[in-house]
Amino acid sequence: MKLYIVSTPIGNLTDITLRAIETLKEVDFILCEDTRTSGNLLNHLEIKKELISLNAFNEKNKIDFVVNRILSNQTAALISDAGTPLISDPGVRLVSACIENNIQVIPIPGASALLAALSMSGLPTDAFVFEGFIPQKKGRQTKLKELAIEPRTIVLYESMYRIEKLLKELNEYLPDRFIVVCREITKKFEETWRGYPKDLVESFSEKISKGEFVVVIAPKDWKVNL
Repeated sequence: MKLYIVSTPIGNLTDITLRAIETLKEVDFILCEDTRTSGNLLNHLEIKKELISLNAFNEKNKIDFVVNRILSNQTAALISDAGTPLISDPGVRLVSACIENNIQVIPIPGASALLAALSMSGLPTDAFVFEGFIPQKKGRQTKLKELAIEPRTIVLYESMYRIEKLLKELNEYLPDRFIVVCREITKKFEETWRGYPKDLVESFSEKISKGEFVVVIAPKDWKVNL
């Protein structure tokens, strides 16, 4: 009776651990956000397993079903579309339910866009705060004002649809904070942009805005020598 939390690649399919592959081969079934996305990964790994969708829309309704299956002496793996599960992804309710039912929860660590961006940012990593995706509408300005006085390094996720908007907002609320923008980490068209918000906003029209973005913001009062 075990639930494995298995990290999968964030882009480059070779960024999966041997232990992750072994685990996915051994479990009775796999929980994933999108069966098509995870199906492509399993096909690449030549693994055939039952896939069950568990996403932000159905997690609450599927918890009892999943827990009961594990309690019937089965093992399961939880994966996300990319990277380490539960980091800005669903799964918290399931893990909590498993712990309440004395089901062993075992992490299988691996790729994480958060840590990958942080490690190559060149910004202080001894203390940082991860905010994931900030609110799209209600509460967005309030959150930006909170970030403006946050003393630690800040890490944000953003989609290609709002990255330009976010850069303009950072220029308004955090103009003196050096930032690092990572696009498509580990993928073919991986890019990294560094500078102050004003500089990146002015040059953004020349940049490719498609893909997944991680934004790392320097600590308050931290200066960089360009």
